[in-house]
Amino acid sequence: MEKIWLSSYPSGVAPEIDTNEYSSLNDVLNISVSRFGDKPAYENLGKVLSFNDIDQLTKQFASYLTNVAGLKKGDHIAIMLPNLLQYPIALFGALRAGLTVVNTNPLYTDRELEHQLKDSGAKAIVILENFAHTLADVIDKTQVKTVITTQVADVVGGPKAFLINCIVKYVKKMVPAFSLPGAIKFNQTLAEGAKFPFKEVSLQHEDVAFLQYTGGTTGLSKGAALTHRNMIANLLQAHVWAGRDLSDGEELAITALPLYHIFALTANALFSMKIGANSLLITNPRDMPGFVKLLKGRKFSYITGVNTLFNGLIHTPGFDALDFSSLKLSLGGGMAVQRYVADEWKRITGCTLVEAYGLTESSPAVCINPVNLKEFNASIGLPLPSTEVCIRNENDVELGLNEPGELCVKGPQVMKGYWNRPDETAKVLDADGWLKTGDVATIDEKGFVKIVDRLKDMIIVSGFNVYPNEIEDVAASHAKVLEAGAIGVADDKSGEVVKLFVVRNDESLTEAELMEHCKNELTGYKRPKHISFVDELPKSNVGKILRRELRDK
Repeated sequence: MEKIWLSSYPSGVAPEIDTNEYSSLNDVLNISVSRFGDKPAYENLGKVLSFNDIDQLTKQFASYLTNVAGLKKGDHIAIMLPNLLQYPIALFGALRAGLTVVNTNPLYTDRELEHQLKDSGAKAIVILENFAHTLADVIDKTQVKTVITTQVADVVGGPKAFLINCIVKYVKKMVPAFSLPGAIKFNQTLAEGAKFPFKEVSLQHEDVAFLQYTGGTTGLSKGAALTHRNMIANLLQAHVWAGRDLSDGEELAITALPLYHIFALTANALFSMKIGANSLLITNPRDMPGFVKLLKGRKFSYITGVNTLFNGLIHTPGFDALDFSSLKLSLGGGMAVQRYVADEWKRITGCTLVEAYGLTESSPAVCINPVNLKEFNASIGLPLPSTEVCIRNENDVELGLNEPGELCVKGPQVMKGYWNRPDETAKVLDADGWLKTGDVATIDEKGFVKIVDRLKDMIIVSGFNVYPNEIEDVAASHAKVLEAGAIGVADDKSGEVVKLFVVRNDESLTEAELMEHCKNELTGYKRPKHISFVDELPKSNVGKILRRELRDK
C-alpha cells in the first residue's frame, strides 16, 4: 500500500528520519545539556532541576553505579518509582553507566515483582520506601544485590523535604515496615558517586536501553527489548511530527502519566529532554483537586494522558478556570479517546484532543493525528515518518482501503524482540521486520488509520494492558474455584474494567472472599471489579474458553 503522510508538509510527505543523528540516548542528554543549560528540566514538589543540575546529578549516580556498586555495561537495573525527581536522575544516570533500565510498576504485588526481577535478571533496583516491603518479601528469590531506597522528597532537600517525608511516613503512615539489610539511601549514592570522576560509557545503537514489560497471553509478562536506536527513532519521529508547533527550550509539559509506562517514558521523560521543555511531574494525578491546584497559574504548553485522566480533569471543579492560553498540544493515547471527553476538552480548553496510537513493542508511537487538527476525528491518525503500516487478513494477505484486518507496523522504532522469548518474538515479528499489533483496523483514502476492534482479548484499564489469562490463572489458584473466565466491560471512569465469570467447586465461596484473594495477587487495575458466579463457561470443542460468548452475555 502506498505510504500516505501528513498533508501539512510542504512537499506533501513527511521527511524520513536519520537515527544516526544521535549515537545513543546519552548523546541526546549531552546535547540538550549543552543547549539548554540553566533552563528548567524537571519540576516536582516545588523543586526545579535545571538541565545542568540533571547533568551533574546523573553523572554522580552513574559514578556510584559503576565505581561503588560495581555494575558493568549491559547489566540490568530496575527503577520502581512514581513521578518524582529521583526518576529522571536514576533513569539518565543508569543509561550513562551503560545499564539497561527495567521500568517497574511501584504497585506490583509480590508475585508480579518477583517475576519481573527474575525474568529480567536485574542486579540492582531503585525503589521508593513506600513499596520496599514488597521487595523485602521477594528479594532473596532474585539476582538483585544492590538496593537503593528513597523517600518522596529526598531530592527536594532542606526542611521542606524533612517535613514532607515525616508526614508521609508518620502522619499518613504510607511506609509499611520493611527490612532490606545493606540497602543504601538515594542521596547517599549521589554523595558517594561525587567522589569519583565520571567516565562516559560508549554505547551503540543496538545496545538495549530498556526492558519494557508488557502482558503476555500465557499470563506472564514479557520484556520488550528496546534499543537506543528504537528510542532515538521514536524521539526523532515525534520531533518531526510536533517540532514545528513546539518551541525548543520554551515549553512547559504536564507529566501526569507514570514515567515507568512507555507512553510517558517517551512522550515526556525523553521528548521533554530533547526539546528542552520543563516537565512538571505530577506524583499523584488521582488526586484531581490537588492536580488542578498544581496547574493553577501555570502557562502549560502540552499535556499527555489517557482518556480517564482527561475525563477526570474536565469534571473537576476549577479546571475550567485554568489558563489555557499557552496550550498547544493535548495528546491522548494508551486507550481509546471517547468523543464526549474530546468534545468537552475542546470546549473548555480550546485545544483539540489529539489521539495517538502505539505499543510497548514500538517504543511506542506508530500513528498520531496532526497537531493542528481542528476537530476530534475518532481515528488514531497517520503513520509517523519512516513508519509503514498495512492491514492484513488472517492469511497475511494485504488488504485494501477501508477493509478491516490486523494492523501491522514496520519502522526503526519496532523492538529488537522479547527478552529471552524467541518463541513469543516469532509470533509477532516476521523476518521482514513487520510487527503484528493484534488490533483490527482500517485505513481510509486519506491515510488515516482507525482501530475497529482488538484481535486479542486484551482488556485496557485506564491505558494499562490487562490480559485475561493472568486474571484467570490467579482466580483459578483459589481452592474453591473450578474455572474462571475474564473479559473487559465498559466503564465510564476507566474505559474498561475486569469482569470475572467463575464456576465454583465449593458453594461457600463468596464474592468478597475471591476479591480479597485477587487483591493479594494482582495490581489494582488488574483486579476484577465485577464477579459473576455461573454453572459453566462456554467452551470450544477443544476446551478453550469462549470469551466472545461471555462478552455477548
